[in-house]
Amino acid sequence: MKLTGAQMVCESLIKEGVDTVFGIVGGAILPLYQTLPEYPQIRHILCRHEQGAGHAAEGYSRATGQVGVAWATSGPGATNLVTAIATAQMDSIPLVCITGQVGRPAIGRDAFQETDITGITLPITKYNYLVMEASEIPRVIKEAFHIARTGRPGPVLVDIPKDVLTDLAEFIYPDEVDLPGYKPVMDGHPNMIKRAAKLIAEAERPLILAGHGVSISGAYEELKELAEKAQIPVITTLLGISSFPSNHVLYTGMPGMHGMAYASLAIDEADLILALGMRFDDRVTGRLSDFAKKAKIIHVDIDPAEIGKNVSPTVPIVGDLKRVLLQLNDQVQPKTHPQWIKEIDQLKERHPLVRAKDSDKLLPQHVIQEITEATNGEAMVITGVGQHQMWAAQFFRFNHPNLFHTSGGLGTMGFEVPAAMGAQVGRPDLQVWSVAGDGGFQMTMSELATMVENNIPVKFAVINNNCLGMVRQWQQFFYDKRYVATMYTHNPDFVKLADAFGMPAARVTERSQIRAAVEQAMAHDGPFLIDFQVEVEENVFPMIPAGQSTTEMMEDPIVEGAIWR
Repeated sequence: MKLTGAQMVCESLIKEGVDTVFGIVGGAILPLYQTLPEYPQIRHILCRHEQGAGHAAEGYSRATGQVGVAWATSGPGATNLVTAIATAQMDSIPLVCITGQVGRPAIGRDAFQETDITGITLPITKYNYLVMEASEIPRVIKEAFHIARTGRPGPVLVDIPKDVLTDLAEFIYPDEVDLPGYKPVMDGHPNMIKRAAKLIAEAERPLILAGHGVSISGAYEELKELAEKAQIPVITTLLGISSFPSNHVLYTGMPGMHGMAYASLAIDEADLILALGMRFDDRVTGRLSDFAKKAKIIHVDIDPAEIGKNVSPTVPIVGDLKRVLLQLNDQVQPKTHPQWIKEIDQLKERHPLVRAKDSDKLLPQHVIQEITEATNGEAMVITGVGQHQMWAAQFFRFNHPNLFHTSGGLGTMGFEVPAAMGAQVGRPDLQVWSVAGDGGFQMTMSELATMVENNIPVKFAVINNNCLGMVRQWQQFFYDKRYVATMYTHNPDFVKLADAFGMPAARVTERSQIRAAVEQAMAHDGPFLIDFQVEVEENVFPMIPAGQSTTEMMEDPIVEGAIWR
């Protein structure tokens, strides 16, 4: 059967199970868009910016575990995807981005809207393609999805010249992928599994550090089984939040720069760290020479490049985390650590996470606490990057897995608006809250129009302190309060702004108004925005300065006996 290149793309996407695409039309990709009416199985959501389309595809992927798909035209359309692609690469998100390119005869001639997008994205994609023949499209799409979703997931870009989209060729979709140089290791080496089980049996103060790999591999039950069987406290990284129940007796919070003090201090005292699907990011470890100095390390990751990159493990295990834990759980013997768990409980008492000050002022912590209580740990939460992100990570509680999503490695402001949109499209059964800073919100707020147009019922909590809060906090502590380029003197009226987009909104200026506004948003069957006008000079605690260790930790001054150096 002969099809155009554009028809081949759509047929291939359907065979890969794609039901939703986020994108913006343009000249070079126009033939693909003109084919869409023939394929009602594919829902296309017209975004307002290609970065928004990319983040929406990411949010869809994070929420569903499926490959997200974004389309863009050549030149600026493709380059606008770059931030979303880099975000996906850093956080191991399976994404397939399809871009239009100028016609083959014009390539290399600086044609209108020509950009070498495969060259640009080479460092930030798992793989990318420039398709020069229509007959190659089925194989390329098949490979792209296989590469994106297997091994350590990541983004793949497929660039297709406009005339390739209009050419006719025989459509033959391959049954299998043949990539001799790409064979991810899935099972852990038996000897390494045996050594790991032995270390667990010998440990007196073990800890589990659970990362994003738990969610990627779907290893929730296997993680819980290991923790309960060997009675090992579980600490989650930022992207590991909601991979282990927040209300579990063994849950020990998040460590690192703005994690719980007791979690970081527990790592200092541990004699064994089981690092599961995490990469020892600098925000977790601080100064590497001081990280977990008393502990042996078992490191499990599907990407062999991560093993030993930052921390040298005692036992390295390469493999899919779910499958490795199935192997490990068979060999781990039941054990208890009552004294160690008691010590951690004492750390929690001496170094508590201060949920909120007893204040009539409207503080960000109050907002997070009220939303947490109102949603009862059942909502999906998407955040941007900054102070609000850290408060959300500290105070939200989740009863079910895979409910917390944020930009981790790249730290992308503006992620929260379109990613929440994509997550809501992927999980219409859940209530999705986008917790945003006023700075990041303004970077991608044009996607409010997309949500109103498609009645995507995301609830927005804008933590509005009229500044770039995290940078302001650094300037306060480390730059003698020289607030350069961080204070907004004329933010828009977000309630009026929402109204202009056709979205109902509320403004909250007092603590007593929070719950009513949250319940109003939850009762509304479409998107809803709340502008929380919080205190400007509220800071995130604890804080370990960049490149330092727990010995330099700054705890909230109201904690009795707080570390403050």
